[in-house]
Amino acid sequence: MKFIIDSIDLDEIRDIVDHYPISGVTSNPSIVKKTAPKDLFAHLKEIQDTLGPERSLHVQVIGNTSDQILKDAKKITDELGKSVYIKVPADYEGLRAIRILKEEGYNITATAIYTFLQACLALEARADYIAPYVNRIQNLGGDPFDLIYDLSVQIGNRDTQIVAASFKNLEQIKEAIVSGAQAVTVSPELLKKIVQEPNVLAAVSDFSNDWKSLYGTDHI
Repeated sequence: MKFIIDSIDLDEIRDIVDHYPISGVTSNPSIVKKTAPKDLFAHLKEIQDTLGPERSLHVQVIGNTSDQILKDAKKITDELGKSVYIKVPADYEGLRAIRILKEEGYNITATAIYTFLQACLALEARADYIAPYVNRIQNLGGDPFDLIYDLSVQIGNRDTQIVAASFKNLEQIKEAIVSGAQAVTVSPELLKKIVQEPNVLAAVSDFSNDWKSLYGTDHI
């Protein structure tokens, strides 16, 4: 199971890399807008340095036509190297671009997935990751967890992985994992909530208080 972070805030990323077993960072134009770095690629290179070679960075294209997407992908990899994952919305133009980019050896994350059939097209285009939008699908009255399960069955032994995205609460994350997602990409706030559960905090406090009552110190 891979935990990936939805943020390009360097301070957040450094803190999370120091504390959590995360596998990478994802970004899109909305995430970039929150931090608004003046020099985007210099900023992303700092993120790569923080992540190291064992973690992945996913950067989204801006173009709306397949030709523009291909140009964006080349610019991203020219700046950040071929290890970066190019995030491409799996729409009409995006699917063509995904197929071409995979033929040219790019790493691809197919994003903005709302339906099972759309996910199947991204799978056949050989995307490395497929990103269903969990909360957004639920808001539209769909069942993202059925989609994730059905897609995991369809993937079978292929190398493509499901990276579930768009979460508002921890229950959605849990259901995505149980349904078959190999990865989840979540905000730093939600990631931190996983271990800020009141019962966990109470147990840690009890252990500390019991030790202090015996030995008068807060360390061994």
